[in-house]
Amino acid sequence: MSLLSVRDLDVHYGDFQAIYGLTVTIDEGETLAIIGANGAGKSTLLKSIAGQVTPTAGSVTFADVDITRTPPHKRVPLGIALTPEGRRIFPSLTVEENLLVGAHVKRKGPWSLASVYEAFPLVADRKDRLGANLSGGEQQATAIGRALMSNPRLLLLDEVSLGLAPVVVEQIYAALPAITSTGTTVLVVEQDVNQSMKVASRVQCLLEGRTVLEGRPSDLHRDQIASAYFGI
Repeated sequence: MSLLSVRDLDVHYGDFQAIYGLTVTIDEGETLAIIGANGAGKSTLLKSIAGQVTPTAGSVTFADVDITRTPPHKRVPLGIALTPEGRRIFPSLTVEENLLVGAHVKRKGPWSLASVYEAFPLVADRKDRLGANLSGGEQQATAIGRALMSNPRLLLLDEVSLGLAPVVVEQIYAALPAITSTGTTVLVVEQDVNQSMKVASRVQCLLEGRTVLEGRPSDLHRDQIASAYFGI
């Protein structure tokens, strides 16, 4: 059963069209990676699912409920959580206080301070540190932990690896099995193709707001991916 169904989506920013007739589906418990270069429409897709931008056409359905026009603050209680590009943690709060912000919706589920600290030792070691004093990797891990504290059915991860050292990216992605083992469905947007191929059940490549390639990582060849990614 599809947990999320995005159908024939168009999204505009003024006169500029960022997404053209895009269709994306993700089943419960699946990990879908949306890949593509800058400007492909990846982050716009996530913002449409999270309710931060309003489509000009098409629909977004979550757990058989049409949420196309549902405001973002009403999507979180339904079980949708976004870790945004740029992390956006609160600099004046400690790591633990940032995590507790994510728990304000009080959805029941497996995620608590203890389970987040277990999944992200990097976060546990910094729990009393202010957000302003965290490295990029520590901020990213905290932002993901904050999203998990809402106990989402669908976790949206936007550009997890952006600006981070490869060793830090590996540490953060190492927590993904713990996340998916709880039944959480994950939609991750990435420019890092290699990392996406390691973690995803399926991969969907966007180019200029359209799907140009999709399939299971085991069925896709690197030359296919490169051609789709760069529009060759």
